[in-house]
Amino acid sequence: MSAPAKPSLEPITSRAQLVDWLASGSKPKERWRIGTEHEKFAFTTDDFRPLPYDGPRGIGHLLQGLTRYGWHPVEEAGKVIALVDDTGASVTLEPGGQVELSGAPLDNIHQTCRETYGHLKQVKEVAQSMGVGFLGMGFQPKWSRDDTPWMPKGRYKIMRDYMPKRGSKGLDMMLRTCTVQVNLDFASEADMVKKFRVSLALQPLATALFASSPFIDGKPSGLLSSRSDVWTDTDPDRCGMLPFVFEDGFGFERYVDYMLDVPMYFVYRDGQYIDASGQSFRDFLDGRLPALPGQVPTIGDWADHMTTAFPEVRLKKYLEMRGADGGPWRRLCALPAFWVGLLYDDGVLDAAWDLVKDWSMDEREQLRAEAPRLGLKTRVGGRTLQDLGLEVLDLSARGLRNRACLNDSGRDESIFLDTLQAIAASGRTPAEEMLDAFAGRWQGSVDPLFSEYAY
Repeated sequence: MSAPAKPSLEPITSRAQLVDWLASGSKPKERWRIGTEHEKFAFTTDDFRPLPYDGPRGIGHLLQGLTRYGWHPVEEAGKVIALVDDTGASVTLEPGGQVELSGAPLDNIHQTCRETYGHLKQVKEVAQSMGVGFLGMGFQPKWSRDDTPWMPKGRYKIMRDYMPKRGSKGLDMMLRTCTVQVNLDFASEADMVKKFRVSLALQPLATALFASSPFIDGKPSGLLSSRSDVWTDTDPDRCGMLPFVFEDGFGFERYVDYMLDVPMYFVYRDGQYIDASGQSFRDFLDGRLPALPGQVPTIGDWADHMTTAFPEVRLKKYLEMRGADGGPWRRLCALPAFWVGLLYDDGVLDAAWDLVKDWSMDEREQLRAEAPRLGLKTRVGGRTLQDLGLEVLDLSARGLRNRACLNDSGRDESIFLDTLQAIAASGRTPAEEMLDAFAGRWQGSVDPLFSEYAY
């Protein structure tokens, strides 16, 4: 989630301005970039507990320590709650103290992997003296909501109060989940639509390939991706598979209409978050927002509001792929490789659309519902996700080879798919490996996760 907003002073008074704002994200192919984000659980190495914000072993101290590497602190109410650098990257905090790297917009996956490695090296160096480690998986395996400290960010207090009114798992989403995602560009409205449809249809495949969250409260949850399941009961107003994306006529205008109907959380003014939970952005456009009567929104308010919807794929001035659990370093590099290979090559994108275009909306919804539980054994269109995954990974590898972005050893970006190809070939998700270890050498305890899956 984002650092404190900096609302633009440009007022918005019409729906057309919102459509134009989205459309302005279109850019020619030579300007397409790759922005990768990943979250991780910070824990104390002696007892595996989540970190509070304050204290010598707190998240605040960790952030201050990272400033030695050139990161600039961002404060809210006198507390450092984010870091930024000169490349466009940032380090931010999720509500339960999960530490997120939002990477700079980069040209290729080799750069993304170097960025990720460099960040993990920095946080580990700072954390070592604190007795702190970092865990890469999709859901906190051991500690409950009540065991998890809240971070001191104003937007999180508003969301904390509102979430339980809309679903039973919203607080779990905030406090106990971690993801890896990639943000990708589009050339035009038509290009956005095709990429949105392909990536939305295939998001459950990413969920299965990256599934690594089979535990809740120290026990098997009956799921392979507890993180993915959380989104099914977080808030029906702002989550899901967005059936309208597959309807004729979908484009920037239709997505704006969707966002106008997503209830608001807040408005940011003069360093403060003003509670507007449940209120209407349409009323805001008309100057009738109860939280700020007589005022109209700015572009900054709209940009903030866009971050408060959580569908499986999210549109801003780029597309965000949101279906994967967090995981080890090699899968943090694999996620952007998977989607870049599929979406940044026109021929591969067309071939991927051919694989999914005949699925009904019922099939897409069923796939989304079953993938967190069944993983690669989930069936769609008469085949398993394992079979589909092998074919899709071949397409992605083709797209990456066609890009011909080579590292110093002369290898292209398709090398980052090796870990996913091994998963698909085996038919077993990372979560199933964890469950086998839990039943075997871990002797019914999740504690070994904090060493075996630590960065």
